[in-house]
Amino acid sequence: MTIGVTLPSGDTESSPNLVDELIAQTRQAADAGLKSVWFSQLPLSQDAIAVAALAGREVPGIEVGTSVVPTYPRHPLLVASAAQTAQAATHGNFTLGIGLGSKGFLGPVYGVEYPPPIRHLREYLTVLKRVFAGEAVDFEGETVTAKSLGPSTVAGGNDIPVIVAAMGPQALKVTAELADGTLPFLAGPRALSELIVPALAGKRILAAVPAIVTDDPDAVRAKAVEQMSFYGQIPSYRRILDAEGVGHAADLAIIGDEKTVLAGLQRYYDAGATDVLVSQTGIRSAEERRRTWEVISSFGS
Repeated sequence: MTIGVTLPSGDTESSPNLVDELIAQTRQAADAGLKSVWFSQLPLSQDAIAVAALAGREVPGIEVGTSVVPTYPRHPLLVASAAQTAQAATHGNFTLGIGLGSKGFLGPVYGVEYPPPIRHLREYLTVLKRVFAGEAVDFEGETVTAKSLGPSTVAGGNDIPVIVAAMGPQALKVTAELADGTLPFLAGPRALSELIVPALAGKRILAAVPAIVTDDPDAVRAKAVEQMSFYGQIPSYRRILDAEGVGHAADLAIIGDEKTVLAGLQRYYDAGATDVLVSQTGIRSAEERRRTWEVISSFGS
């Protein structure tokens, strides 16, 4: 069982250079003994694959990944090229995390028709697997057309694990067939053990969990409620929260002293997670982020 963190964690707003800050935080994570750092992809913010490549090259040895890159509207050949470049840059320490994203959230941003999600996921993963296997690609599906007109491999960029942010039964089925594991966010211990782990026997299961070590849990929880309220309006998250039996996404945030946080994270390992990725650690301050990282590094040692 291993422990990692997701970035940005909430304390980068005042940084004059986001990339410099994320690389510095990656170094801090490695120094704290954490095993991996995973970079979020927002529609109009930093490029997660590029940042992972830079961070993994600057901080050798730590696993870097994306948590997660939405497949819509990115073509799989472009993502495969970027991922292979990141793998070469990090000398084999990169993992590609992808997800379907939310139609209601992403559709208005890009103005491109949102494809049937499960069919799209299957076709997308099929193309990625062929490229990563070094095969020529000549694929024409319902949602993806991909034809490689020349070399599609990057020297040093082979053996890329692919993780999918899958939580629903159909997405989990495709993930079990075509990917190396799943990276669910806000899937609590019950949902994890009852829905996700049984569907992905033998695969890597990285549970992303909000957790903050603090001496002022009430104030931090109020901030978590404010910042995480929109998740309950996204159908995929609403379903997984209902499966856990919680009303608000912030109900799954583990907030408190060292003992409280460690006990809460242990429940995810007990539920079958192979990795736990702790998120939102800097939701209030860099000091609480660093304190949280020091505490959680005891896992995976």
